[in-house]
Amino acid sequence: MNTLTPFTFCCKLQINFSKAMKSTFILIFCFIIVSCNDNSIDNPNCRFLLDIGVNEVVNLNLPQYSQLQFAGNAVYIQNAGNAGIIVASTGVDFYAWDAADPNHVISTCSVLTVSGLEATCGCGDDNTYSLVTGQAINDGSLQCTLRNYRVEKSGNTLLISN
Repeated sequence: MNTLTPFTFCCKLQINFSKAMKSTFILIFCFIIVSCNDNSIDNPNCRFLLDIGVNEVVNLNLPQYSQLQFAGNAVYIQNAGNAGIIVASTGVDFYAWDAADPNHVISTCSVLTVSGLEATCGCGDDNTYSLVTGQAINDGSLQCTLRNYRVEKSGNTLLISN
């Protein structure tokens, strides 16, 4: 006689539910592992710049940085980053970029020259970048954008770091 008592029915239900949960968990786990891909922003063509620690303090009250108090201006800071740092002001925000062209091996010609909120490479190909977005201007074939640094404003002082 094979009758199910309430106790055996609950036990069998518990065992079947447990197996179903394990199967579902394994299926979800496998789906997550399979759906992961190498979608990193590390472009192998953008490895010309070194990862150099940056920790610069810019006092906006000093004469060499006074232009940053006005929108549309940028200032070049030597001896920091790969080829210096360019700090740009939009009037509301400040942006800091490495002054080396990321689409060239570092050399004397790959240091960017600032003109307003744009910077141009001197290596003959005239790569030009926006100092607001870091993107190349009028050249969609350039794969690398400018290296951005973090800017924190505290009173009349900017802390630039990475």
